[in-house]
Amino acid sequence: MKMEKTAVHVALVANLPEPEQLDWLHALRAALPEAAWHLTPSPEEAHRIEIAVVANPKPGALAGLPRLRWIQSLWAGVEGLLADPTVPSTLPIVRMVDPSLAAAMVETALWAVLSLQRDFFAYAQLQRDGMWRKFPQRRADEISVAVLGLGHMGRGVAERLAAQGYIVSGWSRMARADVPPSVRAVTGDDALHALLSRSDIVIDLLPLTPATRGLLDARFFAAMRPGAAFVNLARGGHVVDDDLLAALDSGQVGHAVLDVFNEEPLPPAHRYWSHPRATLLPHVAARTDPTTASRIVADNIRAWRDGRPLAHLVDRTRGY
Repeated sequence: MKMEKTAVHVALVANLPEPEQLDWLHALRAALPEAAWHLTPSPEEAHRIEIAVVANPKPGALAGLPRLRWIQSLWAGVEGLLADPTVPSTLPIVRMVDPSLAAAMVETALWAVLSLQRDFFAYAQLQRDGMWRKFPQRRADEISVAVLGLGHMGRGVAERLAAQGYIVSGWSRMARADVPPSVRAVTGDDALHALLSRSDIVIDLLPLTPATRGLLDARFFAAMRPGAAFVNLARGGHVVDDDLLAALDSGQVGHAVLDVFNEEPLPPAHRYWSHPRATLLPHVAARTDPTTASRIVADNIRAWRDGRPLAHLVDRTRGY
């Protein structure tokens, strides 16, 4: 007689509006109906939970789960979990790597680069000013783009931009063997500033780690080609805001497209809102899709239940 497997108890711990939490819970239950899902577990239920599926949890939110075996993040970034002192350093953390998330990031990067190449942000300002003016039209193969970070998303963005005809280079701290052949890869701190000096557009897709926090400072922006554009689709913590604002004020950075910020939501009085050389998005460059992400979560939980390795485990020494 075949024995049925005991249901895995999983907590959804999400610092999200209630309707969004319920949408996630519905999608997760649909993807993994055999699990016992908990949104607000009772003290008795908390002692049964072995897995936490999390979305931007508040510090300490997982402290009441004594049998927790591992954490699955619904977001690609895990810096909040790594900084939470109540999360044991031995507890495995899995980050979200979803092809649909990467595809959305590629779309946003392509929109930003196309808009900068064709001066569409400048035309939008001319519309607001009621001015009729035409700029010289540049070809894609005249534009050099630097992609900082050659992880899953960075590689996808770099490869798509190269296919569009741009001259694309990618930078990473360590050499990688999985860089597309259409992308010129450079490595190490010494190569970074040389790359900045010859790039028309710089796209930040780095992970947020102790080594990258504040990396984009006055020295970084001074190394950029004068008038070049900066696109941040990664993390606000990379940027020293006062240094970027000074570079925008002087024209050293010709335009900035910013999706992420040190403080979110961005305070109403922040200078980014009104800066004529800044285009802002409210952290929507690539949002996790509940349907596709829930399937990835379900596959990982089933793998763990069956004794197979977890996919996309975070390396705590690297921070991602």
